[in-house]
Amino acid sequence: MARIVIMGAGIGGMPAAYELHEKLGSVHEITVVNPVDYFQFVPSNPWVAVGWRKRSDIVLPIAPYLEKKGIHFIGSPVTRLEAEANTLELANGQRLEYDYLVIATGPRLAFEEVSGAGPLAGFTHSVCSVDHAEQLWVAYQEFLGSPGPVIIGAMPGASCFGPAYEFSFIFNTDLKRRKLRHKVPIIFVTPEPYIGHMGLGGVGDSKSMLESEFRSHDIKWICNAKVTRVEDGKMFVTELDLQGNLVKEHELPFKLSMMLPAFKGIDPVAAVEGLCNPRGFVLIDEQQRSKKFPNIYSAGVCVAIPPVEVTPVPTGAPKTGYMIESMITAITENIAADIAGLAATAKGTWNAICLADMGDTGAAFVALPQIPPRNVNWFKKGKWVHLAKIAFEKYFMHKMKTGSSEPVYEKYVLKLLGIERLDR
Repeated sequence: MARIVIMGAGIGGMPAAYELHEKLGSVHEITVVNPVDYFQFVPSNPWVAVGWRKRSDIVLPIAPYLEKKGIHFIGSPVTRLEAEANTLELANGQRLEYDYLVIATGPRLAFEEVSGAGPLAGFTHSVCSVDHAEQLWVAYQEFLGSPGPVIIGAMPGASCFGPAYEFSFIFNTDLKRRKLRHKVPIIFVTPEPYIGHMGLGGVGDSKSMLESEFRSHDIKWICNAKVTRVEDGKMFVTELDLQGNLVKEHELPFKLSMMLPAFKGIDPVAAVEGLCNPRGFVLIDEQQRSKKFPNIYSAGVCVAIPPVEVTPVPTGAPKTGYMIESMITAITENIAADIAGLAATAKGTWNAICLADMGDTGAAFVALPQIPPRNVNWFKKGKWVHLAKIAFEKYFMHKMKTGSSEPVYEKYVLKLLGIERLDR
């Protein structure tokens, strides 16, 4: 019997548990470890932040659904990973041994890299977790009584820009519905070299399309923006040109701000020598395995992927839903092969596919592969994307409740976009 432990129970970890159980059956032991006892559908957090969703709509308890499948669950943070000894130490005092480890923790939010950033010790908000989104919703309700300037965007080193664009348009739409948009100047502040870069070097017409959308909704922007510090009601931003030279020092007032942070790997994983790059992301081979520890696999935001290109202000490459789904499938196939004494040959994809909500419409982008030059490279907008994002949320939550291992992107999203099949 093989003991398989999955660190993380998010968009990657929960599907990994279901896929491994489906592939391996009950002969082998699968245990999921997560710092909290609930699953949250992170893509819906921008909706929570404006009151379009409640916590109960996108959160569910983990243990009951995993236990129905015979999968063990422990709700405790990992405090130490002893990779040489194949052991995890947990905050609750447990020591957990494994034969295979799947790291799907997601990131640590590096708010500390910019003084005054973050919802806990700083003055900016985030939609990176449901807790943060709820805090933003509380602040937003107070803001509505006395509206003023708003700053939305991302901090230097950020890699996940989609939620910032989504929140800009969702926030804009909600203000219009409340007849308050005329009282709220909005500025988008981003380290991207241009609007629509998205950490991908642009996708199709993303630059011109998103610039046009910002203009039509009267959203100003500053690109190549390095936020240096944040004070109560004031953000300090250094704007650079494409050669990295100083253009202007900005001192921007705000009454509400949502700024996505840069990501790092979680501390217990980052502390293992030879497992991660300097920012704590897991170094993997084509089979999703650690380059130093072949029984450790990793998927999702916590894996090391190089930036698509060097930018004047540092940016990272995003890990989108389809990419994560394919990584999990590859891990499942490779662990099954290793248990059977066969060579691990399955590979995840670095293809990027995303559905982004824009309040009452939406945008979809496809970058195949993620790093240019690409075989497919397009960005399209339409009401259908907004509706597809809602349907995707409902289906994914249903999948987590039923324990389905069905690949959502492979079976539904690709067909919705007119793509029948992608080679990994």
